[in-house]
Amino acid sequence: MCFLSCSLFLLTSCGASKSKRIVEQQSLNSNEVIIYHKAPENKINTASASELPKDKRVYNITATALKFKGTKYKYGGTTEKGMDCSGLVFTSFLEENIELPRSSRDMSLEGERLSLVDVNIGDLLFFETNKNRKVINHVGLVVEIQPGHILFIHSSTSRGVIISSLADDYWFDHFVMARRVI
Repeated sequence: MCFLSCSLFLLTSCGASKSKRIVEQQSLNSNEVIIYHKAPENKINTASASELPKDKRVYNITATALKFKGTKYKYGGTTEKGMDCSGLVFTSFLEENIELPRSSRDMSLEGERLSLVDVNIGDLLFFETNKNRKVINHVGLVVEIQPGHILFIHSSTSRGVIISSLADDYWFDHFVMARRVI
């Protein structure tokens, strides 16, 4: 039997109206699925084993990125001595001979745009984190999908290379789009 319960949270910031966040929870044969909506078309996927990426390069790219976990932030950096968000993604994809543009803004023009329901391991998430400018300035690489959470690795100016969840308010509020390069 399936049960469905919804909770509604209204997000506001600086007096501007924001999208509503809806949390759906389903139980289907004891498998729990939680889906977050920023708008009706933006759902967070909970991939089953049959939906995992078939391209083996995805796993090599994410494994490369994970090796940098804990690396300090360095603007323009692409090594274990320090890296920025686009440097992490650039370096990880280069390990599989996939050359992406060097900036997150330029990376956001590559590949296929995805709805959140279609996001999977190896996909890229793009953000606008500068409240004074409406431009993409941050990128993360999806490394895991858990019920209700898209986990991505990225380089934060304050904490270096870390794993965060798109369900965290800050990242969810600054999320712009997801793209698949491979």
